[in-house]
Amino acid sequence: MASSPETTINPTEARHFGALAEDWWNPKGSSAMLHKLNPVRLRYIRMAIDSHWGSDGREMRPLAGKRALDVGCGAGLLCEPLARLGAEVVGIDAAPENIAAAKAHAEKQGLQIDYRATGVEALGMAAQFDLVTSMEVIEHVTDPALFVRGLADALAPGGLMILSTPNRTPLSRLAMIGIGEGLGFIPKGTHNWSQFLTPDELTDMLADVGLKSFNMRGISFDPRTGFVLNDDTKLNYILCASPK
Repeated sequence: MASSPETTINPTEARHFGALAEDWWNPKGSSAMLHKLNPVRLRYIRMAIDSHWGSDGREMRPLAGKRALDVGCGAGLLCEPLARLGAEVVGIDAAPENIAAAKAHAEKQGLQIDYRATGVEALGMAAQFDLVTSMEVIEHVTDPALFVRGLADALAPGGLMILSTPNRTPLSRLAMIGIGEGLGFIPKGTHNWSQFLTPDELTDMLADVGLKSFNMRGISFDPRTGFVLNDDTKLNYILCASPK
């Protein structure tokens, strides 16, 4: 009997996020923080795309002719903008409920996005994506190093990977769990602080699979303006990686 393929999916985490699926696109609902965070991530992604492929910042569809994979896509908050930037998008998530919500929302928007309920290790599309993204996902998997290998396997030669994740610091514990979950801004049980990765840990994992990391930026929260990109990585950070 053939053994099951390796997976980094945590069933408990998948159930937790699947239960939020119906409310995912509500900017004032349980995923409100993701809606606040998404514009900052999109600004970074657009700058990274323009820098990597030499596109003009005024170009409407800089990803035309390119394939993009968003891993841990939820209900499609990032997939839809990537599709509007011209990419042929595949979005995968461990929770079937999220994939159902993503498909329904994309259809209403008239967007063609290939959504699949699967883990990256079982995707079976090696070296097929020019852009691979995974936002606030690696801290929820069972084996971060194996997860990074799956992301790297999907990346085409000359491609670009963009990852973001909380840092494991006293500030992130206080802000994201003590305040965020404690006061109801983030659904309780969303985060396990011990699973957060430091920048050194993540960049070492990327190096181990032949990727060089660059352009790391911090994502901080300013009570006056919301989430901002800066050089302070103590709360959250975002980075690029590409084949060495």
